[in-house]
Amino acid sequence: MDKWSVIQYLEKRAEDFYKLSDKIWENAEIRFKEKQSVKDYVAFLKNEGFSITVGEAGLKTGFHAEWGSGKPVIGFLGEYDALAGLSQKAGVSVKEPLVKDGNGHGCGHNLLGVGALMGAVGFKHYLETEGKTGTVVFYGCPAEEGGSGKTFMAREGCFNQLDLALSWHPNNCNMMPPGPVLANDSIRYSFTGKASHAAAAPEAGRSALDALELMNIGVQFLREHIPSTARIHYAITNAGGISPNIVQPYASALYQIRAPFAPELSNLYERVNNIAKGAAMMTETQVEIKFLKGTSNTVLIPALDEVMYNNMCEIPNPVERADDIAFAREIVKTQIPDGRVPENVFDLKPKNWNKSGNIPIPGSSDVGDVSWVCPVSQCGTSTWPVGTAAHSWQAVACGKSDFAHKGMLYAGQIIAATAIDVCNNPEIIETAWKQLKEKTGNHPYHCPIPPEITPEILEAETT
Repeated sequence: MDKWSVIQYLEKRAEDFYKLSDKIWENAEIRFKEKQSVKDYVAFLKNEGFSITVGEAGLKTGFHAEWGSGKPVIGFLGEYDALAGLSQKAGVSVKEPLVKDGNGHGCGHNLLGVGALMGAVGFKHYLETEGKTGTVVFYGCPAEEGGSGKTFMAREGCFNQLDLALSWHPNNCNMMPPGPVLANDSIRYSFTGKASHAAAAPEAGRSALDALELMNIGVQFLREHIPSTARIHYAITNAGGISPNIVQPYASALYQIRAPFAPELSNLYERVNNIAKGAAMMTETQVEIKFLKGTSNTVLIPALDEVMYNNMCEIPNPVERADDIAFAREIVKTQIPDGRVPENVFDLKPKNWNKSGNIPIPGSSDVGDVSWVCPVSQCGTSTWPVGTAAHSWQAVACGKSDFAHKGMLYAGQIIAATAIDVCNNPEIIETAWKQLKEKTGNHPYHCPIPPEITPEILEAETT
């Protein structure tokens, strides 16, 4: 059997995977609450002959499934969490929630996890049929959106056994990433002051809201003096109440701080902390600084990315045969101000942007933490029409479409083929590890989440 037989095998079994992806879409569950999604994966994996451990790294909705023995040990990274407030009917080109204020798969994780699973099943089928040694490990990774599930898993050593890991992400084109995603810390700053009547006794009050506003202003001035590729953003989550005649005794905000390289982030974190402490001093209030979670930047590995890109170029893209192109055109119309739809509503030509330079992507993902532990490669494939952004109702509407299914199939075939190529050319693994050490400057992985921090559900925060 060659990898083309595996590609055909996955195409023949595609409907099984489409049904699982649609189940995950229908049960859209947010970070650390993905109980039904895990049940659906476990049932599927048991039928495939995997041994399964649920509760990975103490995460109730994390798991890993394993099959085989010996080298290479290849991990496949799956995600299945949705986003709050993005409920949307499938196959509808107007904004129309299924459930008011409900959840929706606006980042396509219903596709992401199942596409990675297709890669794992395809590689297992190859090893089993050929009688080759090798270990297939599928990771069910919860809470990528605002929860850093993989970071908690990396902290507990869940990926230490791997020779490499593979994954992908739904996208509006077919590509290898142009650069790493940013390292990211999330922090809650909570100020406590003293309430008082704002007219009768303002001198007796100490305003927590004043402190928070001064902190935010201080951060605005800090922006001029940070690297241009870094990012700082915040959301006020408690403004102290709705009564302007009371000096607000409480106020808090969630902050996210991002930087291209994980070691740079600690410096920015301390600078923002100092601003918060200074604001508390100015207002005679107290500030509690609570670190919530963090992720590392991704480390790109050219040796692996080249293998994955070559498979992307060689494998026929089934999206070209999708039977709901008319729906895709309607989705594109909702995102173009002048309503002029391009002739091609899918961008299918593979792009190896990694070759054009190391351009940081202004987003974050806990895949970054896995990429510090072992070599990782991931591609993006076209599951959304051109111009469609992640975290949008349009992305949710496309989640059960024929073109989304086929884009997921394409990703699964690419991942399986990449694993087979690496298995048959072990020198790729050796080169990949050498490149990982070079890219990280031989820095060992340092988890950005301290050992005393436990997962926390944050309804208002995503990556």
